[in-house]
Amino acid sequence: MRTGRGTLSVAAGVILVVLATVGYVLPPAFDPPPLKADPAFQAIAAQPAGELRPVVASGAIRREEISIPAEAQRLEGTLRLPLTPGRHPAMVFVSGSGNGSRTEFTPQAEFLAKAGVVTIAFDKRTIGYNFRDRDFGLLADDALRMVDYLRTLPEVDPSRVGVWGVSEGGWVVPIAAAKSSGVGFIVLVSSPNVSPLRQVAWALNEQLLRLHAPIGARDLLTRAMGGVGFTFLRYDAQPALSQVKQPVLAFYGTTDPSIPFVESTKALVTALDKAGNDDYTIRFMAKGDHAMRVNGGPFTQGYLETLTNWIKGLPGTARPPVHMAGATPVQRFEASDVPAAPWYAGGTMLGLTICLAAVGYVAGPVAAMVFRLRHGPRPPVETNARLWPPIRRRLSRMAWTGLGLLVSVVAFIMLLVLFSVNQAGAWPAVLAGWLVVRMLAVLMLVQEVTAVAAFVSALREGLRPSRWQHVTVAGVLGGNGLLLVAAAYYGLFSFPW
Repeated sequence: MRTGRGTLSVAAGVILVVLATVGYVLPPAFDPPPLKADPAFQAIAAQPAGELRPVVASGAIRREEISIPAEAQRLEGTLRLPLTPGRHPAMVFVSGSGNGSRTEFTPQAEFLAKAGVVTIAFDKRTIGYNFRDRDFGLLADDALRMVDYLRTLPEVDPSRVGVWGVSEGGWVVPIAAAKSSGVGFIVLVSSPNVSPLRQVAWALNEQLLRLHAPIGARDLLTRAMGGVGFTFLRYDAQPALSQVKQPVLAFYGTTDPSIPFVESTKALVTALDKAGNDDYTIRFMAKGDHAMRVNGGPFTQGYLETLTNWIKGLPGTARPPVHMAGATPVQRFEASDVPAAPWYAGGTMLGLTICLAAVGYVAGPVAAMVFRLRHGPRPPVETNARLWPPIRRRLSRMAWTGLGLLVSVVAFIMLLVLFSVNQAGAWPAVLAGWLVVRMLAVLMLVQEVTAVAAFVSALREGLRPSRWQHVTVAGVLGGNGLLLVAAAYYGLFSFPW
């Protein structure tokens, strides 16, 4: 007796509805609301002309390779010194997330040095910093070692040695400034000033909106973020910022898709007010991206001039005629926290689920091999010889589909990362990738239902599975079942698509 297609369709439909419901009812939910308009950011003053006056950056400089001892390793960097006589202001560059090669700062460091500012750019440490573990305090100590070194040089004015930080460096630099009075000023470029998790979640939402990605793609990624147990993602920037007493210059680009620049500015002003620090300058640069460049090309107009004039004008430039100036910033959505995933959806449980599914897929072949080694080859029962091969083929296709789903999800995430950097032609590719992921999930569900029905029908027709065949069926159906539940949690069956 075989199960009809109508019955199978109804069963698959019911299970699909149940799995789709899982994606809606289980936490965490992430739906950032639109950011309410703030009048203070709708009437930004024009940048004072004095900050934008041309800078002569053609002086002769000397370059030296330096190696500074630090915790567990040495830090390699490049020192650039103007050859003009006298003592000069100086600055240390602190990189954002990632490997942090000193070469990324070469254009700015060269410009500043030729304009009369001593600079150090150094490679980020490789010990104590990785994808999972990031100690911002340790990175701040590295920057302070560079500050201490600069203050010993006869070419440097020790009262005007500052630290510049971009992106992740915006969490590092305030710690250094709060720790040491040797830091004379700080420059923050695209500094988030909210928790890393809020910053990443906001950037993810913004990038997906720009890519016209389906809403389900955001649910997939934010649920995955909620299950990540990286401690540094919930770092609170406010305590360190609230202890900054030095003059602050902060730059934000109005086309930056990586940080919530309006809320970042509010967080910075709130912290500095708490510190009693009125010596701050915040400039919004038109068309500026995360690195203060225009579409990854040249620096946004006025950035290098403003930076140089402010540093060389200290302490007179510490308190500007207007705190916030420049282009009008527009932030569409709030920077919302991604709630932590419940225990059953954490990274450990996801890893365990994938491992169990993999074990289920290989359990049958392993059990068959062990059985043959122990008992030798046996002629199959006539009924089994007829009924088992179709079941085996179904199970094999299910295992390959499950593997294909896992690979497609990883490839889709990589696709989003790729297009977040270069968005040209992204929409069709992102939509196609999402459809592949969703279709594989549905195909896996259909295969699960039809395989169960086929196995039950075969039992009714006389199939007498051996022990290893029982293991094969249980392993593949169980492994696929686990993946179906995981896919449901990550929204692969939810509507709308």
